[in-house]
Parts: sequence; C-alpha cells; structure tokens
Amino acid sequence: WFRFISLLSSFFIYCFLLCVRIKTLETRSMAMKPHGKSIVSSDYDEKVLFLKDLSLGPHEAQLRFRLIHFWEAWNPLKKTLIGMEMLLIDEQGTVIQGFISPGRIETYLPKMKRGSVYKLDNFYGSRNKSVFRVADHTVTVSFSWNSELTVLLDCPSQFDDDRFRFHSYEEFQANCDLKGDLYDVVGHMKLVNGQSIHEAPVLDEVEIAKARRVLIHVQSHDGPVMKLYLWDQAAREFCKKFKSYEGTPTVLLVTTVNTKTLGGTLALTSMSSSRVFMDYDVQPTIDYFSWLGSNPDIAEQVNAEVVTKRETMTIGEIFSYIEQESAKDAFFECTATIDDVVHGSSWYYIACSGCHSKVSNGPTSLLCTNKKCGKVNVSGVPQYLSKISVYDNSDQAVFVLLGDAGRELTGKPASELVRSYFEANGNERVNLEAPIPEALISTIGQKHKFCVKVTEHNLSGKTRSLTVTKILSLDTPPATASSEDNHTTATSEETSQNRVDSADGSKGACCSSELERAKRRKCGN
Repeated sequence: WFRFISLLSSFFIYCFLLCVRIKTLETRSMAMKPHGKSIVSSDYDEKVLFLKDLSLGPHEAQLRFRLIHFWEAWNPLKKTLIGMEMLLIDEQGTVIQGFISPGRIETYLPKMKRGSVYKLDNFYGSRNKSVFRVADHTVTVSFSWNSELTVLLDCPSQFDDDRFRFHSYEEFQANCDLKGDLYDVVGHMKLVNGQSIHEAPVLDEVEIAKARRVLIHVQSHDGPVMKLYLWDQAAREFCKKFKSYEGTPTVLLVTTVNTKTLGGTLALTSMSSSRVFMDYDVQPTIDYFSWLGSNPDIAEQVNAEVVTKRETMTIGEIFSYIEQESAKDAFFECTATIDDVVHGSSWYYIACSGCHSKVSNGPTSLLCTNKKCGKVNVSGVPQYLSKISVYDNSDQAVFVLLGDAGRELTGKPASELVRSYFEANGNERVNLEAPIPEALISTIGQKHKFCVKVTEHNLSGKTRSLTVTKILSLDTPPATASSEDNHTTATSEETSQNRVDSADGSKGACCSSELERAKRRKCGN
C-alpha cells in the first residue's frame, strides 16, 4: 500500500505541474499588447506585431518584415536631408512606410540591404504624411532611440518580394497636380528620347547625365499614351537596365510616379522613391509582356499620340511659367507679330549634312561637333539660326528660328538663300557671311502662330530666347503635344540645343538691351 500511494501521489504531482506549464504557455500566447490587440508569440517567445495592427505611439514589441526599398528624402528648397525613407512588407503582405531620422542613419544603414528580412525591436508609430505617400497604411514605422534592427537569416515565415499599386491613365489624370499618393505605372514603351522603340534606340549616357532625365512615351494596355519623365537616379537606372538587355526591351514599370501638367499635357514624373523594372524583372512586367505578345496590333502601333493638347499661351504667360519653381521642359503655342529681325549675330550656321549639328574647322576639313555623329570631311550645309523680335498684347520676346521653322516662315531653305547670294556676287565674298535675306526681312509685320519650346536653358536663366520648332497657320487647331515629339529624334533634340548654344555664344541670357536693339530697327540701317 505504501508503494502504491507513493506512485499515485507522484502521478498527481506530475499532472499538476504539467497543467501549470500549459496554463503558463496559454497565458503568454494570449498576452495583450498595448491598445488591446493580441501579440503573436513566435518560436523564440518574442512579441511580434503584424503591420496591419500597428497604431500610433511607442511600441515595445517586434516587427518582422522584408525591406523592399529605401531612399534619401531631401528638402528641395533648403537642400537639406530630411531622413531615410523605407518601404516594408510583412508576412501577411501588408505594406508600410518606414522612416529613420538623419542623426540615426549611420547607425542602421550598414545593415540595410534591399530584399533582406529583418526584425525590429522597439519603435514608434508616427502618423503617415499626407503628401507623396508610397503606402496605404496611415502609420509610419519610425526608428526611435532604443530601436534594434537585426537581420533574420533563418526565418520560417514567407515574405513577398514586393507589392505594387497601379493606376490607369484615367486615375492618373483625376489625381493630377494633387501631390497625393504616388502610384505605379506599367506599360509598353513607344518612344525613348524621341526614338521609336521599334528602331533600337541608342542612349547616350553622357548626354542623359547632362540633361538629368530621360523622356519616355509609354502606353498602358490600349489606353492613351503618356509622357513619362525619369529624373536623376531613375534615369541612370533606366539606362543601365535598358543597355543590359541583348535585344530592345519593350515593357516598362516605374514605381511611385507623380502626376503633373507640363505645358498643358499630363505627364508622369519619377520621384526619389521611384524604381525601374523591365520585361522579365518582376511578375507584373512578365504578365504584361505576355499580354503584349497576345495583342500584337497594340504592340506594333508606332505613332505615340498624347491626347492632351499643347496649351496656348501669351508671351507673358510663358515667361510666368518659366519662373515657376516646378516648371519643366514644355511646348506651347503662341500667336505673335514679327517686329524685326535681330541684328548682331548670324542668321544661319554651317551644319553637318548628316545630323545638322554645328560643324567646326579641322586641320584640312570640316568636323561634326556632335559626339554621336563624329563625322569628318563632312559637307557643310547652311541651316537657319535666326533671331526675330516678336510681340503680342502682353509682352515682347526674341524667338530663335531653327531649321524647318525658318523654312516654314520664309518659304525657302537657308541653303538656297545663301547660295543665291554668293552666286549673285560671283562668289567674290566667299569668306564673308551672307547678309540677312529679303525673304526673312519681308516677314516683318506678319502675325503667325508659333510652336515654342521651353528648354532647360530657359529654366536655368541662361537665356530668355524661346526656340521656335514649328510655324502654324493661324486657323490651325492646336496639335497634340506628341506630334512635336514624334518629329523630334534624339539626335535633333541634341543638335537643337547645340544650335541654341551657338546662337547664345558667350553672351548667356538674352537681355532687354538686345530686345531694344532689335525693336523697330530696319535692315541696312
């Protein structure tokens, strides 16, 4: 009996201890987190909080997430660093924005690698910003004084690689200029810096670095074609990826783009948070590439047509636009009267017969100054580079006529006018420039509708002269903005800037004295 009672007592004690242990584990697993929401107990008995349950205020809990992306946020006006922003996703697929203040970046940056999985102990839930948001969540994960970031090398949970938020053309248009959430765009490329995607565009990284941007016409499915400006890091990333493909990539995905109205046209612009993907980079581009292959009629369309039209402005309104801090390159239509032809500079230049860039004198022949062309022993062809003084009811300006625009105004190519002059003079003054021709002088007093382009030189204050790209009939309805871009190849874009540079010379901006000198003067006086 004694042995039986001892064994029975031991059994009851064991059962009691086992019940206590189970009760303790249940209590831990059902522990309540701040604000009354349950915290998940992990394999390591640590409090793990899901991103969907994150609320405002301090948290002595743990987050587990994949670091999708991180980038520096700068104040564009004060040129000061605001902090490091991040895009995080947890095992439930919830995406949230993260933030590290400038003073703490050096502490965490060495550990940060895009695509890696982390755990973060102790943090603060701050209110998400109302402008340029990259995630739907109303809370931002802010690293605090006692935050600890650790890489998870052997995490049993699965984390998605990425998450996208796509908008259609109609949705982008509805949110234009609102500075709200930044959404993603996916589509197939039509033009890259004016070059058709079907003609294997050639990207000049040196020129792109100078311009700081790449302009792409992109169409999402069968919707309208949109202008997409990639700036700085996004432009560099685009060039790197574009050149890495053996063939020409066609599908483009850009994340977190901002919508703006540039010259009356809806445009998408990249932000510091933007990332660039192409054909087979991520699942959405793979899916789109497959869709494009099954819709060859849409894929083979060449003409990129932007449905919004060039905005008609007065000279005064164009100058006001240039002074805006958010102004970018744009095309405008402007009706003005020609007051005079500006004197003091040549009305034409000698161009390369191939690319129409300015040529220079080599030791024994003419050399093309365009690095992409680089031809030697080129045939020099006169091209228009004429400055005219114009005015309307709001202001006056100097317009620069280039190439076809000059021919459209006078009805004759510059080469014909120069040749006629020297032939009439028996080629006796071959070392001199041909004077301003009567065909150009006779336009004084005429009213025309000009298509003018605002360039980086205007925006930077280097010149107030506006480049004329086309002469329109006064009764011609406004054309689509893309019709100008379709006509302009990457080479002509570059050479146009070269021509403007050569026109400005070392004088920089076209000052008011130049306007006054042109005002009311007659040729030959």
